[in-house]
Amino acid sequence: MSTNNDLRSILLIDDDEASNFLHSIFINKLGLGIKINAALNGQEGLDFILNKGVEALELPCMVMLDIRMPVMDGWQFIKNYQEQVPKQLKDQIKVVLVTISDSKEDKEKAIANPFIMDFAQKPLSDNAFKKLINKHFSLTTAI
Repeated sequence: MSTNNDLRSILLIDDDEASNFLHSIFINKLGLGIKINAALNGQEGLDFILNKGVEALELPCMVMLDIRMPVMDGWQFIKNYQEQVPKQLKDQIKVVLVTISDSKEDKEKAIANPFIMDFAQKPLSDNAFKKLINKHFSLTTAI
């Protein structure tokens, strides 16, 4: 049985399909067999978590969240995530803000939010993914 520190799946929430595609390639390059799902805005991401949350293997262990998106941006996602996602699901998910923004205000807001575990700037390299994953998850094979 998996522990909360095992990384089984990642949900990429970014309206930039090219970023989602590249990030998927980098994650797959790590060779960890991580399931990757993508959503193009915060609402799609929230719906995915709430609808797939009942299926343990589909619930993302990590959410890579962009800030600037149409429909529901990253900050709106976090607000709705806090209010709508049950605590037992939130306890299993680590949210990392991944943005092109180098705004000090965005970084401070992310650090101050108890639901955001980390802040990373796009574009992420495979090395950046390794560091994020190693920082937040106990992996059976060191990468």
